[in-house]
Amino acid sequence: MKLCIDDANVEKIRRVYDLFPVDGVSTNPSILAKTGRKPYEVLTEIRSIVGEDGELFVQATSLNAEGMVAEARRIVSELGKTTLTKIPCVPEGFKAMKQLKKEGLRFIGTAIYTPMQGFLAAKCGAEYVAPYVNRIDNMGFDGVQVSKDIHDAITRNALDSGLLAASFKNSQQVLELVKYGVKAVTVAPDVIEGLVKNAAIDAAIAQFTKDFGGLVGEGQTMANC
Repeated sequence: MKLCIDDANVEKIRRVYDLFPVDGVSTNPSILAKTGRKPYEVLTEIRSIVGEDGELFVQATSLNAEGMVAEARRIVSELGKTTLTKIPCVPEGFKAMKQLKKEGLRFIGTAIYTPMQGFLAAKCGAEYVAPYVNRIDNMGFDGVQVSKDIHDAITRNALDSGLLAASFKNSQQVLELVKYGVKAVTVAPDVIEGLVKNAAIDAAIAQFTKDFGGLVGEGQTMANC
C-alpha cells in the first residue's frame, strides 16, 4: 500500500518525507489556496521534494470536460509524467477521463462520496479513485465501509484501478483500510505523525536511554561507549 501526504505546506512535506516511508503528495485547490502562493510555484517545489519518481496529484478546477483535459495537459507538461490529474467524478468529469485515457495521461477520480462514483471512474480508466472517508462520516454514513465497498467493486470486476482513500481524521480510519489492503491512502502530516504517537512508546525509549546511561555514562551511545 502506498502512503501519500495530503498537504501543500512545503516545510511539513519536507519533514514527513525525511522521516517516514512516503510515496507521494496529494493536493487539491483548497489545500493550495491555504499556501497563499502561486500554484505552479508551490507544486514545482513539491516536485523537487518527491523527486522524478514520486507521484504528485493535482486537481483540475474546470467545470467542463474540455477545460479539465486542457488543465491535465498543462499539469503534466509543467510537473512531469508521474503527475496525476485529479478529475471530479461527475458526468463532465467522466467525459474528460475517457479523453485522458485515449491520450495516455494518468488521472485519478476525486470528490467521491458514493460507491458508484468510484466504480464509474475506474471503468473510465482512473488509476486511482479517491473516496473522502471523514467527509462521508460527517454526512452520517460510514466512510471506511464506503471505501471498502468501492475497493470490492473494483477488484471483483477486475478493473485496473484502486483506492487512494483521502480525508482522514484519525489513525484508526487509516488502519482499517491498511488492513483491508487498499492501493493507497493520502493522509495529512499530523495524522501521519499520529500513526506512531503513543505515550507508552515514548516511555519505553526514555527508560532504555536512562538504563544505558547508567551503564556507560549519560549521553553515551553504542557508537561511542
